[in-house]
Amino acid sequence: MASTTVVKRIFVAGHNGMVGSAIVRQLQQQDNVELVLRSRSELNLLSQADVQAFFQQEKIDQVYLAAAKVGGIIANNTYPADFIYENLMIECNIIHSAHVAGVNDLVFLGSSCIYPKLAEQPMQESALLTGTLEPTNEPYAVAKIAGIKLCESYNRQYGRNYRSVMPTNLYGENDNFHPNNSHVIPALMRRFHEAKLNNTPEVAVWGSGKPMREFLHVDDMAAASIFVANVSQETYESCTEPMLSHINVGTGVDCTIAELALTMAEVVGYQGNVTFDATKPDGAPRKLMNVDTLKRLGWSYTIELKDGLASTYKWFLAHQDDFRG
Repeated sequence: MASTTVVKRIFVAGHNGMVGSAIVRQLQQQDNVELVLRSRSELNLLSQADVQAFFQQEKIDQVYLAAAKVGGIIANNTYPADFIYENLMIECNIIHSAHVAGVNDLVFLGSSCIYPKLAEQPMQESALLTGTLEPTNEPYAVAKIAGIKLCESYNRQYGRNYRSVMPTNLYGENDNFHPNNSHVIPALMRRFHEAKLNNTPEVAVWGSGKPMREFLHVDDMAAASIFVANVSQETYESCTEPMLSHINVGTGVDCTIAELALTMAEVVGYQGNVTFDATKPDGAPRKLMNVDTLKRLGWSYTIELKDGLASTYKWFLAHQDDFRG
């Protein structure tokens, strides 16, 4: 008698975003997965009634909660109420509705901004709630911390298997390349690309170039999320601290902004001079994640920065018409 494969119905919330789309690409390669996806027009994640009805109807087995309202410093400063309200509502609606519908397995994706502004480097999971947050994105960070505590609380009270992963700075396919509100990698990639096209003799990078940052390719983030979702409870508990509420996801390796810029110029093929404007703010001197917990579980990153930048630039060239203006 032929064996039957048990198919898992998996809901990826935020499947059109950078991380969500990467998770979808990897789950699509698995034979035992049936993806359940809904666009914003099909499912309003801010509506408790709509989300509860969705979970009751769809019989979901596993959830990846990658949906979030995200933005840069300007957006966070301009719309703090939107950032805290929308992220809190999305998390509460999905996590609670998943529980009510009997979903036992869920992965919540957070952000490294949950840690105190002056957290000791590299940042360990235990640094959570030990100091003051960075003021510019505090509302967003508070919402993400609430998501972690939601998962932790449903685990404690109901025995659920809701796990939280906190990524370092991400980049890759489907990133935001907007000239005014993108993060450092897509911003630099677009600037060097346009400088190459226009034969601009010099590109000035904001700051001294001395701050150090850690970067993880989004495909590695997706792989780590799926790994954490499916590692056995026995292994999870044996490799994590008692009552650990979340797991850092990163490379454990950082580089200076100057090193990043020079590597970016090489990847893009920009031949001009790269300078640094030290009159512009540097931000925090270092932001690095301690990834020892993830390594104990058995996962490490695979995509080196230069290789990841090269594949991202290839994707950017294929989609650059989407980034005009």
